[in-house]
Amino acid sequence: MPAQSIWTLLSWGPDGWSDDIASGVLVTIVLALATLPIGLTIGFFVAFAKQHEEPSLRLAANIYTTVFRGLPELVTLFLFFFGMPLLLQYIVRLFNPNATIDVNSFIAGMIVLSLIFSSYASEVFLSAFRAIPKGQYEGGYAIGLSKWQTMRLIILPQLIRIAFPGLENCWLSLLKDTSLVSVVNLAETLRQSGVAARVTKHSFLFYSVAALIFLALAILSSIATSYILRHLGRREAR
Repeated sequence: MPAQSIWTLLSWGPDGWSDDIASGVLVTIVLALATLPIGLTIGFFVAFAKQHEEPSLRLAANIYTTVFRGLPELVTLFLFFFGMPLLLQYIVRLFNPNATIDVNSFIAGMIVLSLIFSSYASEVFLSAFRAIPKGQYEGGYAIGLSKWQTMRLIILPQLIRIAFPGLENCWLSLLKDTSLVSVVNLAETLRQSGVAARVTKHSFLFYSVAALIFLALAILSSIATSYILRHLGRREAR
């Protein structure tokens, strides 16, 4: 391929595809950032349930992680994307027989990625919980703190510091897993690169661009998480 045609294909404007791919990158980042707090919250409570004294909570949490860690991500996405509208439509038609339900690709992707992310994050949180000596809890209770105060003031700061490296790996996996949502027509990075590849017949070029974009996002994420980890270390030292 001539060098000029490469730059034309990667240019901005009607003759190039950079603007479309850039919009896909934005969707990828927004999807990952929208999924992160939901997945972290669910993962924390699943880990909390796994070490709870109540057997039913431990059983439910273990079933949850077994299911979403055991199913292939793509199968989970298809089940939710095609199954959730049927379930919602059945419920809605109990009240309005003529109603139809469509599930937004972004919402479906966010739900599925949150479930998958939280199942792995819960194991990271669980390991962090187990790394904190029980004396930390007892010390909090001994000075008159409630269970919530002990968790917030004593346990959580240590938990975040211990779990952070593992959560960084979960975040990198989440970034890569956003590419799965391309199969349900969400216009993220891989989807836009695939469209460009099919239209221009230059598959290697555009899939290479997609690969470089995901690699760049991973590098930037590693830099950001390293900074956060150093900040947590300095705060803990103080």
